[in-house]
Amino acid sequence: MGFMCWAGLSFISNCFLLLEVLDLSNLENFEFEDNQEEVEHLSLTFFKLQKVNLCGHHYIDDKLLIRLFKNCKLLEQVMLNCSYITFDGVASAIRLPLTRLVLQDCTGYSYSGIFYLLSKSQHFQHLDLRNAVFLTDKHVVELSLFLGDLVSINLDYCSLLTISAFFALIKSCPSLSDIKMKQTSIGNKSLENSKSLMDCTARPQLKYLHLARNPWLTDENVIMFASIAPNLQLLDLSGCRGIFEEGIAQVLRLCCNIRHLNLSECLRVKLLEWNFKVPKLEVLNLSETNVDDETLYVISKCFPGLLQLLLNYCTDVTVKGMEHVVGNCTQLRDIVCYGINREERNKWLAKQIIH
Repeated sequence: MGFMCWAGLSFISNCFLLLEVLDLSNLENFEFEDNQEEVEHLSLTFFKLQKVNLCGHHYIDDKLLIRLFKNCKLLEQVMLNCSYITFDGVASAIRLPLTRLVLQDCTGYSYSGIFYLLSKSQHFQHLDLRNAVFLTDKHVVELSLFLGDLVSINLDYCSLLTISAFFALIKSCPSLSDIKMKQTSIGNKSLENSKSLMDCTARPQLKYLHLARNPWLTDENVIMFASIAPNLQLLDLSGCRGIFEEGIAQVLRLCCNIRHLNLSECLRVKLLEWNFKVPKLEVLNLSETNVDDETLYVISKCFPGLLQLLLNYCTDVTVKGMEHVVGNCTQLRDIVCYGINREERNKWLAKQIIH
């Protein structure tokens, strides 16, 4: 939904009295009318709400939040990125227990606030604290004790967090399957001793790891992750320039169910000396790397089940290499190759038109 006025929202509330899910995120030119009676009316008519998304409504503060959710006794999931709210406001406005809370890029709360909220509601399944720059490993260790039901967590841009936070989560959260820790301090050896954490048992439920843009991440780290997540299906290492192909090879041997691998901007990975197959890999992103036709030949042999290959800005790739992939990966649906050599790209596009 791109545009809505206050009258439109009132119309929805009057027509759908039993509405359970409401997504008002990122509305363009929405003009909020801070009218006590109108807000009270909305709260009364939306009393059945279970899920609500208010991302983009930056004017919302504690007072308005409390008024809006005053009568929403069934509310389970809330998505917000409002700079004027605090955790006191969230805790007062929302009736526990919640199962999902998204606070992407919010700046009005602190560790004491999130600790208070999680201690009062220990049934969160999905928690998004992206850009909570105050969070430390010690904080995550303490918070993880309240997150026994957690399924997914987003800690992107929490720059103080290291591998200690990662292991605290997987040890305390037995159902955790999806971890986002983009641009943190994972792998920074000045902050941690990874080997002391390697006593963690396998976590077969862990399937999605988003670890993009962690400059200190090493082969040793990713192999450690793979060894405890044998059922890994997605691994995002884009922009992790400390990763070599030896580490990736070991990951793929350990995680035979992996389907999506993102190695974009991993300049030290060329995949040249591989002689094994990864039949379940479906999406491979090698954009902005140093791959060439020789790499594509290896890809065509190792990944027979490939559905999509991304080669954006891989300037050493030619039509000959891409034809190798198409010939051997019979299920391939899409090769994305923006920014490669213009002459080669034109040749490739011409061949696609002919076929």
